Amino acid sequence: MSTEANSQGQSSDAVAGLARRLDHQLRSKLSRLTLGMSPAHVAGAGLDWAMHLAMSPGKQLKLAESGILKTMALGKYAFSAATGRDAEPVAETPPHDRRFAYDGWQRWPYNLISQGYLLSREWWQEATRDIDGVTKDHEALVSFLAHQMIDAVSPYNLPLTNPEVIDSTRSEAGGNLQRGLRLLAQDVKSSIQPERKPDTGGFEVGEDLAASPGKVIYRNRLIELIQYAPKTKRGKVLAEPLLFVPPWIMKFYILDLSPAKSMVRYLVEQGHTVFMISWKNPDEGDAGLGLNDYLKLGFMEALDVVGAVVPEQKVNAVGYCAGGTLLSIAAAVMARDGDDRLNTVSTFTAQTDCSEPGEIKMFLSDAQLSMLKDTMSRDGYLDGPYMAAAFNALNANALVWQPLVERYMLGKEPKLIDLMAWNRDVTRVPYQLHYDWLQKVYLENALAEDHYAVDGRNIHLSDIRTPMFFVGTTTDHVAPWKSVYKIHRLAPYAELTFCLTNGGHNAGIACGPVHPRRKHQVATREPGEGYVHPDLWRSRTATTEGSWWPTWNKWLFENSGAKVSARTIGAADEGYAPICDAPGTYVHL
Repeated sequence: MSTEANSQGQSSDAVAGLARRLDHQLRSKLSRLTLGMSPAHVAGAGLDWAMHLAMSPGKQLKLAESGILKTMALGKYAFSAATGRDAEPVAETPPHDRRFAYDGWQRWPYNLISQGYLLSREWWQEATRDIDGVTKDHEALVSFLAHQMIDAVSPYNLPLTNPEVIDSTRSEAGGNLQRGLRLLAQDVKSSIQPERKPDTGGFEVGEDLAASPGKVIYRNRLIELIQYAPKTKRGKVLAEPLLFVPPWIMKFYILDLSPAKSMVRYLVEQGHTVFMISWKNPDEGDAGLGLNDYLKLGFMEALDVVGAVVPEQKVNAVGYCAGGTLLSIAAAVMARDGDDRLNTVSTFTAQTDCSEPGEIKMFLSDAQLSMLKDTMSRDGYLDGPYMAAAFNALNANALVWQPLVERYMLGKEPKLIDLMAWNRDVTRVPYQLHYDWLQKVYLENALAEDHYAVDGRNIHLSDIRTPMFFVGTTTDHVAPWKSVYKIHRLAPYAELTFCLTNGGHNAGIACGPVHPRRKHQVATREPGEGYVHPDLWRSRTATTEGSWWPTWNKWLFENSGAKVSARTIGAADEGYAPICDAPGTYVHL
């Protein structure tokens, strides 16, 4: 009996193991095909929308009326355009959409084709919104997917309905298509090469990018810490050093691009002693490193080193994107523990409340996180190209369809700028870190809800008393500025300066100290002042033309002490002698 029971138990364990492997393999492959979007979650959202629409005859009536009116308007427009009369557009091109900017879209029949497409896009937006009973998340997902599908069949994407492609083909006798085919073959060949290096358009890390002089003064399994050489005319620097915490989902040198847009260069010239964390690009051996490991091995160890190199001075800490959220966590931990080593906290496009995270929420649900876990468990990390594809989908017109048409149909190989070259240098994210980030920070919103724990104890952003400077950007698809603005509710007892600049998640930040098309708004809320709604804040806050960098630099000076003599790099007596030249070794992994 015992032998038979053991045999049955072994058989059951074998079947269970096989079942887990089968589930894992299928879900892993599906996740890579769908960019982590769960088919079950999509089907549930679609069914929720379809069933409630079927039970809403009033909504159906409105949609029918809208469709008839749009068809009539398009017919009237077609008649006017076909007979050579001036025809007022019946549909507006969405802001920042450059697909129909070419003059050829204004001539017959391409004007009719583009207007018909834009009207159908508007109708589908109406069809997927404001249906009673559909959950907010399902409505957003269905609307997002509807836009993805209709944008995929845009006349801009088809060579026979795109006047720019047709005109180029005529004028070049097909030369544009020949170049496009060569570029396509080149890209296909490159994509199947293992361990391929990204095409950075001739930009070299350490020469054209990440070229500010400095030394790596500390290295552990997760970070290298760079100290940059002073560059002030009179040899004086601010007493308080400045420590950058970049995000781990990108290389740090977005903060040290070409000289005109290098924030590092600008700050050292202004008299700051600048330190930079450079994250290691993880491999399978780092799979178990979680968010709190990045807090301790990353920011806290870097802060210890800065304190040893620049003793008896508080630190101006700066975090960008996910690095800003990590810095906010660190500031709350330090406030809880009575650690007063921070002089100021600055963050750029960093969310601390993820209840309304923007379009990235399309990839966030328990079902989708479950699929993503299967994808990451194979290698121990989430690969960079996978993440890049998911982020590109959030702005597919600008980041997918326009580059595709320009490259493969128009045969254009655009000259890369420094920001584009950096964007191609993607990184990986460890399994546990990415799981912690999505589960705790996004899905549970634990930081905003006061149940994020470090060392077994919850932290509270409301404990922070350090002066803060938060930056949001107006067209951010990753961290919408109104989401970044929520820090006003979470840290009510800190002096908080909020800055809103035009631009996107990256271009709005890495814009240089002088920029002809940048403008920003900035206002300070004193500790304990009442909450101001973001729309009201924006309407009553004055606009300043130009880059926000000088405004932030002025704020840093106002919150810092007197100048002192410029410091040498490192502190050999403390065990932090220079190891190698900046930008170090981890940035090349």
